[in-house]
Amino acid sequence: MPPAAAHASYLPVRGLSTHAWIRGQGRPLVIVPGLGCASWMYARLGRELARERRVFVYDPPGHGFSEGRPAYPACISHLTDHLAAWLERAGLVGVPVLGHSLGGEVIIDLAARYPSHVSALIACAPTGIPENPSVRMQLLRLLRDLPRERLALLWPGLRAYWRCGGVCMVRLARDQEAHMTGPLLGQVRVPTLLLDGLADPVIRSWTVRRIQEVLPDAVVRQIPDAPHALTDTHPRAVAAYTLNFLKDLDL
Repeated sequence: MPPAAAHASYLPVRGLSTHAWIRGQGRPLVIVPGLGCASWMYARLGRELARERRVFVYDPPGHGFSEGRPAYPACISHLTDHLAAWLERAGLVGVPVLGHSLGGEVIIDLAARYPSHVSALIACAPTGIPENPSVRMQLLRLLRDLPRERLALLWPGLRAYWRCGGVCMVRLARDQEAHMTGPLLGQVRVPTLLLDGLADPVIRSWTVRRIQEVLPDAVVRQIPDAPHALTDTHPRAVAAYTLNFLKDLDL
């Protein structure tokens, strides 16, 4: 059954107008974008998931259609705290959350620091755990990844990066070097699905396995030929693994 058209939601969160696209019916699921990314970059995945779920594609502060401030967000903790506040404001505390790239690190941070706010995690190519690469290294890996992505994602991606701004993106990337999410893994108490794209030069499979070793309820699913933006290039595979994972948990 084709999902209904998406509609926009704007909620005031900590003094900032915060946007999310909402699509579909059923049990809710939240998508958290990666660094500099925006909700419109997850339209393909949102449509697939919305065949069975009510999907909320959230824009972090300063990303997409959500407001930011000149020096905010300045660190990953700001992203996590704002997401927690948005979940409260939207009435979504305790729902499953899917995060991509930096969004994967943010949702793990959320589960450790706000344990009542999530019931399950789906981390797609989560960055920053257990290694914290330099900004230069992150850029080199992204350049290696770029030819592997869908050409149609180029314009939406550039539009999202322009909206977020280079200063904010570099600030968050630099904070990622110092932000130690790895030690928080032992505090995560919810079932976790780790999705690993086997053609991803940004996140290597050994980092995903290392996360699985620490998280007692984590499972790994690998997607052949998937680059870093596996949520865009392989939306059906990501959606299928996600929906089956949540069905098995009855969430």
